[in-house]
Amino acid sequence: MKIALAQLDYHIGNFAENTASIVLAIEKARQMDAELVVFSELSVCGYPPLDLLERKEFVQNCLDEIQKIAKVCDTIAAIIGGPSFNTASEGKMLFNSAFFLYGGEIMQVVNKSLLPTYDIFDEYRYFEPNRIFNIVKFKDLKIALTICEDLWDDQPVEMDFARGRLYTRHPLEELSKSDPDIVINIAASPFSHTRKEIKRGIFTKKAKKHHLPVLYVNQVGAQTQLIFEGGSMAVDKDGKIISQLDYFSPEIKLIDTSELDGHKSPVNIIEPSRIEMVHNALVTGIKGYFSKMNFSSAVLGLSGGIDSAITLVLAARALGSDNVHALLLPSGFSSSHSVTDSEKLAKKLGVSYDIIGIEEIFKLFNKQLSPIFKDREWDVTEENIQSRIRSVLLMAYSNKLGHILLNTSNKSEAAVGYGTLYGDMSGGLAVLGDVYKTDVYELADFINEEEEIIPLNIITKPPSAELRPDQKDSDSLPEYEVLDKVLEEYIEHQKSVHEISLLGFDEALVSRIIRLVNMNEYKRYQTPPILRISSKAFGGGRRIPIVAKY
Repeated sequence: MKIALAQLDYHIGNFAENTASIVLAIEKARQMDAELVVFSELSVCGYPPLDLLERKEFVQNCLDEIQKIAKVCDTIAAIIGGPSFNTASEGKMLFNSAFFLYGGEIMQVVNKSLLPTYDIFDEYRYFEPNRIFNIVKFKDLKIALTICEDLWDDQPVEMDFARGRLYTRHPLEELSKSDPDIVINIAASPFSHTRKEIKRGIFTKKAKKHHLPVLYVNQVGAQTQLIFEGGSMAVDKDGKIISQLDYFSPEIKLIDTSELDGHKSPVNIIEPSRIEMVHNALVTGIKGYFSKMNFSSAVLGLSGGIDSAITLVLAARALGSDNVHALLLPSGFSSSHSVTDSEKLAKKLGVSYDIIGIEEIFKLFNKQLSPIFKDREWDVTEENIQSRIRSVLLMAYSNKLGHILLNTSNKSEAAVGYGTLYGDMSGGLAVLGDVYKTDVYELADFINEEEEIIPLNIITKPPSAELRPDQKDSDSLPEYEVLDKVLEEYIEHQKSVHEISLLGFDEALVSRIIRLVNMNEYKRYQTPPILRISSKAFGGGRRIPIVAKY
């Protein structure tokens, strides 16, 4: 049988656009002589719809659109993801479902069994888990139809005090009792640079274990902070990847099930490097956020530092140079090369820019505050005033000209509170908020791989906020190579001070870093949406109480 894998980009709640994209893909699949076309999880409404699922009319809109799509499926079958009502008298109101469409109608509905409730996932908030396992029969093919997490049942509990697997139910083991010919998994699996190999291993190991071919369909594009890389694939019954779709790009690909019997050689996949995947994910995230919010242009403060330089490059690549503007906002403490380096980068990218010095404004602030501050010594207050002046100017530009302000803070800074509320933490979207500083440097090296785009002086000079004389980040923070390793162990791997110190780090230093992370939770609650590229980004996937004493 010829099966088309339709890897598309959806827009949450945009039913007209989503349905049009799905119908167009069905027609293309028909022209490719496909008998079945497969779409991703909750494709009709986009993933994740969150509390929109609590609105009855939203769910009914989903079902109405699926009926429209079913009418197109006369001589070709389709698998569509969407919510369905739970008609039982007990349990949650909805199921997360896969609809099998053929002959102009809904032939069968399969519900998701394993509902992830960790990190950014909270599906049990909305859905009832499936407990009845039936295969889908289509022509001569018996399909074990699964939805995303249904194949992730073997993953371990990611806490050092817990043992064993996360789930007690194993959908494919139940479905295997009906002797299926193939496994189809529809998914909405967000990108994480730390879990790419784990994700691939899920499908290859399942195929090999059950001696069944696996077809996996993921979505692409971005939904607020979540980025989806696609990477849909066909795996033969021996666990070899026979075909894989592009990363971060919509695509429809035809798979012949006769090639999944174990006799075809695996495809030679040239995998992008980890840092290239991060780069492409961030570009996708910016592009998706702006297009789906009907934003067209961006502004950012270009400081002469590496974070704003990387953000400018990514924005220019996502939106086009003509749609990005930079403001250079030097203070009396800014070095001369901070301005010249910034100008050089903007000109290299073809990005427009303006220079507005903040020194005179800063003097006026100090003059007005001097009767209140009296003879108190200079401290972080004056540093923050400069940062907030810059924010006011950037937001004024945003308001007047309609450009969305991009935040340029990195994850290392956000973790330890090295940023000013209503100052450099302002913005409509945080581009690097899930990128540690050491990876920011790797991004710079990747961007400059073929030619010098970011001036080398920006990359090689010591990081500095330039808010007081001769200031350097290392005055108050450990070197980023050390800081980032400690942060990753604490934030991503949930390790304690003692456990991290056993890895070779000074225990007093680890304690200081973790104290900074914990005491700055209140700041992170007020940041813009952060593009997520790891398995533990700040934001909805990391829920820490602000007022906790821990």
